[in-house]
Amino acid sequence: MNENDKSTVSVYAAIELSKSTWLVAVLSPNSDRVKLRQVRGGDTAALVGMLKREQASAAQVDGCPAEIVVCFEAGYDGFWLARFLRKRGIRTSVLDSTSFLVNRRSRRAKTDRLDAESMVMMFRSFDQGDRTVCREVRVPTPEEEDAKRLDRERLQLSAERTRHVNRVRALLNLHGIREVKALWGGDWRKWLQMVRTADDQPLGKFLAAELTREFERLELVHTHIRDLDRQLEEGLSGGTLGIPNVDKVRRIATLKGIGKLSAVLLVSEVFHRQFANRKCLASFLGLAPSPYASGAVKHDQGISKAGNRFARRLLVELAWCWLRYQPSSALSQWYLGTFGAGSGRSRKIGVVALARKLAVAIWRFVEDGLVPQGASLKPEAP
Repeated sequence: MNENDKSTVSVYAAIELSKSTWLVAVLSPNSDRVKLRQVRGGDTAALVGMLKREQASAAQVDGCPAEIVVCFEAGYDGFWLARFLRKRGIRTSVLDSTSFLVNRRSRRAKTDRLDAESMVMMFRSFDQGDRTVCREVRVPTPEEEDAKRLDRERLQLSAERTRHVNRVRALLNLHGIREVKALWGGDWRKWLQMVRTADDQPLGKFLAAELTREFERLELVHTHIRDLDRQLEEGLSGGTLGIPNVDKVRRIATLKGIGKLSAVLLVSEVFHRQFANRKCLASFLGLAPSPYASGAVKHDQGISKAGNRFARRLLVELAWCWLRYQPSSALSQWYLGTFGAGSGRSRKIGVVALARKLAVAIWRFVEDGLVPQGASLKPEAP
């Protein structure tokens, strides 16, 4: 029921998305009977037409205006459908599927029909005020979503570069060649012609051909990485980067130990959002604790890992950088005093705790300009 207008009834629809078929579960007002409808995957005109017919049918049966309310799971299809439906006046929510209350039997029935039916029932409860059954995902703007492409492509290219380097090393290690040159630039063609195996033999014809192709792919990845880094540098310097919240990127990049690429990733993945408090921030990042307490049994299960994995991984890396470049800061002193004398395992656990504290400190710096205690800023360029 719409809270603003008690005479309006709500028709709930949950869409189970797939490539070939969209299965829509419809729940009419004052009814627990779920109706199932199918439309061809991607056929938005058929979907909107079906939703409008259900809306008109409910209005005719109940004798009052009806509102159609739609939900679907966040996933492979992204957020375009939510924006498409909202532009046409259809209230749409995107749900976090990992937050759904499910049957905990070891073997539970799972089909698209059952998933759609349970989702629409949960969504009705959620829309009527029960926030325990599931959680809603914020739909980013097209500009916010597009801003993620720059840093995510850079991460993908870095991972691809590592794969090529490892492949070259593995192929050469099969023949006892442990020192590999020109992996990060240089005349690799000349080196391949000169190198010999550990038993003083030239490289085989097919091995040399494979290594040539691998080096060519590696060289192309190097070129793409340099192009992206140059685009980032020139865009931030000239103000032409074209992503939202560039001022936040510049502010974060003034902290020693945090580079421009890391600042872009933090803003595009995390700090373009508003957080009510530090607990909400830690939960979004998956750095919140997961306690277990049942009767006399109590222990900590570690962090939830339920949030943005790109930002979480970066923050752990930045925590190590923070210890190196900000040794006199309060955060580094806390880490050294708590975990500095521990084992290697405890220090790795501690750096995750440091990553959570660092995320909160950066958030306060971004929103309020509060410099982390004892932290140093980069000197301004002349």
